[in-house]
Amino acid sequence: MARSGLSNRQQRMLDYIIRFMEETGRPPSIREIGKAINISSTSVVNYNLNRLVEEGYLERDQNVSRGLRLTDKNPQYSRSLADVIRIPLVGRIFASEPVPLPGTDSPMFDADEAIELTRELLPANHEGLFALQVRGDSMIDAMVNDGDIVVMRQVKEWSNGDMVAVWLRDKEETTLKHIFREGPKVRLQPANPTMGPIMIHDPSTLEVQGKVVMVVRQMEAA
Repeated sequence: MARSGLSNRQQRMLDYIIRFMEETGRPPSIREIGKAINISSTSVVNYNLNRLVEEGYLERDQNVSRGLRLTDKNPQYSRSLADVIRIPLVGRIFASEPVPLPGTDSPMFDADEAIELTRELLPANHEGLFALQVRGDSMIDAMVNDGDIVVMRQVKEWSNGDMVAVWLRDKEETTLKHIFREGPKVRLQPANPTMGPIMIHDPSTLEVQGKVVMVVRQMEAA
């Protein structure tokens, strides 16, 4: 039975959002909600989400990727809102050949978006975390696909085999690769058997900006 003020469709939508967040620790996307509730129109999903906001069951940030938050009007939702960590989504990283960043003189974009994950999914130390959306398929054998989001920690030091975001200063290019020291050189290794490594002969031209600590897979339908 639907709660007071909600249609059956809105109740099913709310139940799905609660279940999805309990199971994954993050809100579902609009397409995931539509597929689960059998709604093909994203505008219809948006309308019903806005009704849930009006009735006080959801909070919604239009500027945040998957920007839904359950309110305390959902007593069956066991997680405290304080357990949700907001991580800035600062741009894109290319899992391909190094690609110049368009329209910026900095290796990072401004953090105007964010993703939200539950505290238990993240490392104990949440300092210095940021997120990047992956473009390209050079890391597919490492289970990082085009469109996925990588959560990273800002680091300067790294170990052989780490998956890192690399800024190539001399070329003003960025890429996501496994990294290895090979004598005086650095090897950037893709996780795709069809692609070869990138050899950096002068390591002073390379800046490691972050190390991957988590991959958030995108399950949206095409």
